[in-house]
Amino acid sequence: MIAIFLYMVAVDVTDATFQQEVVERSKEVPVVIDLWAPWCGPCRTLGPIIEKVVADTRGKVALCKVNVDENPGISQAFRVQSIPAVFAVKDGQVVDTFIGALPEHQVKEFVSKLAPVVSEAEELLDNGDEESLRKAHELEPDSDKVAARLGEFLFTTGRDEEAEALLAKYPETQEIMRVKSMIRLGLPELSKPAVDVIAELNELLESVKKDEAARQRFVDILNAYPFDEETVARYRRLLTSRLF
Repeated sequence: MIAIFLYMVAVDVTDATFQQEVVERSKEVPVVIDLWAPWCGPCRTLGPIIEKVVADTRGKVALCKVNVDENPGISQAFRVQSIPAVFAVKDGQVVDTFIGALPEHQVKEFVSKLAPVVSEAEELLDNGDEESLRKAHELEPDSDKVAARLGEFLFTTGRDEEAEALLAKYPETQEIMRVKSMIRLGLPELSKPAVDVIAELNELLESVKKDEAARQRFVDILNAYPFDEETVARYRRLLTSRLF
């Protein structure tokens, strides 16, 4: 079953709610403010476009709409002389703006500076089922991220050979190496408690310089286990010191 994600597209903001809905909200996610009026033809053209583009970010950007006739305080604060007027706010500060009804591709460029528009393949990755992952791979066959997610799914469902054949077609990026390391280690190894894994890393350090298999296992463990960045960095430094 494919999950459906719904996002609130726009919030109507007034002079009274501006501080909370725009200034405070912009400290969590970028906020796009669309200043418009019911009598404004270009506003009616731009409105659906900007709502669609912001909705495509799937919550990474918020949209606030201000009726300038009813909220003169906001208009004065932004020194609005013509509408539609659109402002981007991050951390309480205006970071970008445009005036007039731009075409969709230009609105996308404006919003993508705040948060990249989510592609169809990325939406499918969020679903996580095999049909969605394979469809995402068809849409973006050159994406190592998509290939890694599909490869990981195949591995966790017992199809190691198929996963290996898929990943062999891609450069050794961090995502691809992570899944290859998972395959080499196998599911039983990946279920070990963290304390046991750390103990093994310390033991492997004694052999990494002369034993290629030990060195590969050491690297695979660092790639595959969900260690925090500090732990990974510390053991990579220890590996380097042993090798050189």
